[in-house]
Amino acid sequence: MFRTAELGRKVSKSDFKAREPELREQLLELQQKLRESGRFPVVLLFAGVDGAGKGETVNLLNEWMDPRWLRTRAFGHPSDEERERPPFWRFWRELPGKGRIGLFLSSWYSEPVLKRVYGETDETEFDRQLERITLFENALVEDNALILKFWMHLSRDAQKKRLKSLEKDPLLKWRVTKQDWEHWKKYDDFLSAAERTIMRTSTGQAPWQIVEGYDPHYRSLTVGEIVRDEIAKRLEEMDVRDRMAAKLEEARSAPLAVIGETAEQTEAQSPVTILSSLDMEQKLARADYRIELKKQQGRLNLLQREARAKGISTVLVFEGPDAAGKGGSIRRITAALDARQYQVIPIAAPTDEERAHHYLWRFWRHLSRAGRVSIFDRSWYGRVLVERVEGFASEPTWRRAYAEINDFEQQLVEHGIVLVKFWVHITKEEQLARFQAREQTPHKRWKLTEEDWRNREKWDDYALAVNDMVERTSTARAPWVLVEGNDKPYARVKVLTEVCNAVERALGKSGKKG
Repeated sequence: MFRTAELGRKVSKSDFKAREPELREQLLELQQKLRESGRFPVVLLFAGVDGAGKGETVNLLNEWMDPRWLRTRAFGHPSDEERERPPFWRFWRELPGKGRIGLFLSSWYSEPVLKRVYGETDETEFDRQLERITLFENALVEDNALILKFWMHLSRDAQKKRLKSLEKDPLLKWRVTKQDWEHWKKYDDFLSAAERTIMRTSTGQAPWQIVEGYDPHYRSLTVGEIVRDEIAKRLEEMDVRDRMAAKLEEARSAPLAVIGETAEQTEAQSPVTILSSLDMEQKLARADYRIELKKQQGRLNLLQREARAKGISTVLVFEGPDAAGKGGSIRRITAALDARQYQVIPIAAPTDEERAHHYLWRFWRHLSRAGRVSIFDRSWYGRVLVERVEGFASEPTWRRAYAEINDFEQQLVEHGIVLVKFWVHITKEEQLARFQAREQTPHKRWKLTEEDWRNREKWDDYALAVNDMVERTSTARAPWVLVEGNDKPYARVKVLTEVCNAVERALGKSGKKG
């Protein structure tokens, strides 16, 4: 695989000086066009053999382009803060926004490769890690990110020569470490792991580019020209896509000829969904509610203290129709917790910064440190609910979101996070009664908006979306809890009980109702 990157290719100093100015100008011009378009981010990954010029190439790109719009990150061993969250948390939070370029050294490939080389993982686990990386990159690419991955290569002899040359230079010898020589001794193991990495993760959408790193002039021009050509190509593709979309929209807007008489429309029946199977008559007497509420809140407090001591985090997700009682259930949970150990994240329409990233970016950012509780009042499921129903996301976009969400949640659970997802449901009639009550209550009137009334008109559409959501994302490790919410006391106690049960299971206890 690497023989073509061991040919000793060179570019003369004079040739480099002749070609560099034009390349720099082209890169700066494309960087400006990228910023102005704001259509997609560019992610450049640099990996490969020690001494092959990864750092020098990144520094050169920062010199050639406007560094104010570049995001350069190098990842070492995870910090304590990073280890308390799923491994990909630190990568998600550093991704560039649309219109920006991110340059990554020692990225998500480093740890899997190193662990494989040093025998800390077997081939099966290595392949599993590479598959997770592919899923991550696919999610970014599907959101229009341009990912270019450069493997900077040197032959074994060339690497040794490079390291010795750096050691002899008094001003550069600091760049050669004991670890570099340890890696050189395992050159063949690194090569084997690199081959498997490239074979498994070089996709048509996120390909690896193997670059010979022997000559700095050659590698610099090679990388710079690839970056230039791929950004230019993607900008052109986006322009073509925009023109085609405009023509399609024009065709859709054209009036259609009416053939014959329109048939009389009959009233559509409400669809049968998973929500239809819920017993919405479930109730809890007020006297029983007061007892059960205190009991479950006390239980939750003790469980969370133990979870905190053991570094077990909890993520709670609340979805449901407007006025279903999500906020009331959340308040009964937080009343049982230490205010320093939880955060409630209300999710509304994304900000400009959030829209510039993959939709999961803002949720990754909110994951708390070990032992704490994160409560999402609405969540990442907006992609397959409101964005689907309201037409904010295209059908291909929300359909692929099911797999992206399942992968996201699997990473949370694999990290030991307690994940509980609630759909708090009410009937359409109960929602109307609550809307009307809000209109008559001064301190609740602000909760009722024109959008709430408008959403009622699409009740059946949301019911179908919820049915698909449960079908596609209620997994064995991250199931949905459907809560019958017509009776608020019953719903609140059920939510508290389910949270307690889930934390108990994570602590290795029975998980039975207390």
